[in-house]
Amino acid sequence: MRAVLPGAGEQPAAFCYQVNGSCPRTVHPLAIQVIIYLACTIGVLITVLGNLFVVFTVSYFKVLHTPTNFLLLSLALADMLLGLLVLPLSTVRSVEGCWFFGDFLCRLHTYLDTLFCLASIFHLCFISIDRHCAICDPLLYPSKVTVRTALRYIVAGWGIPAAYTAFFLYTDVVERGLSQWLEEMPCVGSCQLLFNKFWGWLNFPAFFAPCLIMISLYVKIFVVATRQAQQISALNQSLAGAVKRERKAAKTLCIAVGVYLVCWLPFTIDTLVDSLLNFITPPLVFDIFIWFAYFNSACNPIIYVFSYRWFRKALKLLLSREILSPRAPTIDLYHD
Repeated sequence: MRAVLPGAGEQPAAFCYQVNGSCPRTVHPLAIQVIIYLACTIGVLITVLGNLFVVFTVSYFKVLHTPTNFLLLSLALADMLLGLLVLPLSTVRSVEGCWFFGDFLCRLHTYLDTLFCLASIFHLCFISIDRHCAICDPLLYPSKVTVRTALRYIVAGWGIPAAYTAFFLYTDVVERGLSQWLEEMPCVGSCQLLFNKFWGWLNFPAFFAPCLIMISLYVKIFVVATRQAQQISALNQSLAGAVKRERKAAKTLCIAVGVYLVCWLPFTIDTLVDSLLNFITPPLVFDIFIWFAYFNSACNPIIYVFSYRWFRKALKLLLSREILSPRAPTIDLYHD
C-alpha cells in the first residue's frame, strides 16, 4: 500500500518507528480510535459469520448441492477468508496509520488481499455465465453445466488469481523489466509495494474486463427473461415454477454484481487516477474507499437473506436448533 501521510489540516504527531526514514503517523484521539476499532470489528464479524453460514448451509443441505450453489459456496469462502485473514490487520493499519507487522507479513497480507478480491470477481463472472446458460438455454443447461463444470470454474476462479498475484508479488520480473513505472522505496512502516504505479494500471482492466462480461450477460439474461415471462402462462405448472426460480436466482445474483460494482468502482478508479497524479488522494479518503470495497464481502449474505427463501429457511432451522435433527441434511429447503 501507499505511505501514510497526514491529511489536509492535520499535523503528524509521531512517527511509525524511531528510525531515519520512518513514515509520519497521525494519532487520532482515543475515543475516535475506539469507535473505528468497534465499527471495523463489527464489520469483520458480519463478514466472517455471514459467509461462514453460507458455506455451512450449502455444504450441509443435500438439496443445495447444485452447480450454482457450489459457486456461491466458493465465493462465500473467498469473502470469509478475506474477513478472517486480511481485515484484522487492515483495521490496525487504518486506525494506527502504520504497518507494524514486518515486511514478510506485509507482502503476504497484500497477496491474500488481492487473491481474495480477484477470486470474488472471477466467481461472480462464472456465476453470470452459469445464469446465462440456465435462462437462455434451459433445456440444455442440465447437461452443459454439471457439478464437474462448476468445479472447473472454481479451480479457475482460485488458480488464475493465485498465479497472477504471485507472479507480480513474489518474482522480480516487474522490478527488472518495468523500472520506469516503479516507485522509490517507501518510508518505513507503510507496507507500500514497489510497483504501485504499474499495479494501478494493471488492476483497472483486471477489474473491468470481468465486469463488462457480467453486465453484457445480465442484459441478455433479462431480455430473455422478459420474453419468457410473456410465455410462462402457456407452460405446465412444474415447468413454470422452475423457470420462475431460475429467473429469481438470476435477479438476485444480478443485484450481487451491482453491489460489487458500486463498492469497488470508487477504489478502482482512485487507484488508476492516483497512479497518474503521484498518489495525491488523502489517506482518510483512500481508507474510506478501500473499506467501502471491503464492505462488499459482507453484503452477499445480507442479499441472500432478503432474496433466497432457502437461505431464510436454513437460518430459521439453525436458530431453532432443528438443524441438529438427524433428518436435517435431507430437508427440502425449496418447499414447506
